[in-house]
Amino acid sequence: MRIAVGSDHGGFALKNEIARMLAGAGHDILDVGAHAFDPADDYPDFARAVGLAVRRGEAERGILICGSGVGASVAANKLAGIRAGLCHDTYSAHQGVEHDNMNVLCLGARVIGSELAHELVRAFISARFSGEERHVRRLAKIAAIEKELMSY
Repeated sequence: MRIAVGSDHGGFALKNEIARMLAGAGHDILDVGAHAFDPADDYPDFARAVGLAVRRGEAERGILICGSGVGASVAANKLAGIRAGLCHDTYSAHQGVEHDNMNVLCLGARVIGSELAHELVRAFISARFSGEERHVRRLAKIAAIEKELMSY
């Protein structure tokens, strides 16, 4: 699977660790930055880069990491077609894909440890959207909201 990864300074070290883990598992990594630690960088820049990579089909899924994960999630969800979820438990990491077709996983590097981050990423990457009618119906409603309101 091709996976876009991105982080600001708050998630920089964990992003690099996750990218190595995923590459070691045979995934193709698209690292959109940060490429160097810079305490003045801003998470919306990386959320945009990951989200656009997923929207354009350059990556099947994305992983965003900032200090809390909240800012990255808020920013990524501003892009139409991006369904980003902040997950700090494995149930949400796989269920978000299975029920909500989540395509970007957001993590808070200052909230969770390395080992849990690895578990969350594995749960996210291995999950598949169920395609059940109720889930498809709900996603259609989300798409309608995007179409109606994203133009404001």
